[in-house]
Amino acid sequence: MSGSHDHTHHHRDDERWKHDGVRVIPGNQLDPNVPSTAGMDRKAAINFARVGAQKLWAGTVSIKPDAKTGAHHHGHLESIIYVVKGKARMRWGERLQFTAEAGPGDFIFVPPYVPHQEINASRDEVLECVLVRSDGEAVAINLDIEPVEKPETVLWVDPVHRHPDETR
Repeated sequence: MSGSHDHTHHHRDDERWKHDGVRVIPGNQLDPNVPSTAGMDRKAAINFARVGAQKLWAGTVSIKPDAKTGAHHHGHLESIIYVVKGKARMRWGERLQFTAEAGPGDFIFVPPYVPHQEINASRDEVLECVLVRSDGEAVAINLDIEPVEKPETVLWVDPVHRHPDETR
């Protein structure tokens, strides 16, 4: 870094940054008092109420083996799900007619207003994920949807990720 910078600190700034700077939220002190969907255990780590976050919400979700959430969406929010442990199966669409699976290390993006359902695809392992949303408050709107019996599997196919049936 170049240029001159005055390194004299004022006690007032130190106090401000001490309490309004970086925050570490211990994993065993997450807030369970957040809107949840049947079948899941959601906990908040970062939100407006806890740390003053204006544009993000982050937390964890656990889904018991062979369990699933109800159909829901998150209003105007964008959501990211990072799979820590287990196998996630997502269903989405007006009748939950599409499906895809994700495992440890995979990210899932859910655009605003997309009806979806998270499913633990394992019969014996808990599904553990980290959630991030594009607002400081959690929004979960439960939907009454009659899902199709056999959803269509959707693979992520683009110029870099080819369809598995394609030969190279």
